[in-house]
Amino acid sequence: MPSTYQAKVIDAPVERVWQAFRDFHDLSWAPNVITGVAKVGDLDGSTPGARRVLNQAFHETLVEIDHQAHRLKYSIDDGPSPVSKDEVRDYFGAVELSPAEDGARTLVEWSSSWEADFDDAVAFCHGIYVALLNELAAKYNKAP
Repeated sequence: MPSTYQAKVIDAPVERVWQAFRDFHDLSWAPNVITGVAKVGDLDGSTPGARRVLNQAFHETLVEIDHQAHRLKYSIDDGPSPVSKDEVRDYFGAVELSPAEDGARTLVEWSSSWEADFDDAVAFCHGIYVALLNELAAKYNKAP
């Protein structure tokens, strides 16, 4: 089962960083990676089952969200190669935030796993998640 794991410490407390993740339909914090988010359906972005399309390519569904534990799980239902529904099955991503050091910083862990006949998606997905975490760090490193 192919998988990826990325982690980054962000210079802000958990509650503040969670603001970036609490609405599945809002990725405005990553403008250099996510150029468009289209909400699909009527569910709001904090309700499991909420769907979105990122960059007119990645079709995703919010599977779980726990605001108190600061974690969420989502699926990629279709996307460009190498994560298209013809190449990848049961793709699940997870984001979990936890206090780092004295609580003034946050450890963000982003992982994903899926079923596939080939490992082509590993480097592709890893690069996207690293870029997203770098965008998150940039947002909070320059925020007051």
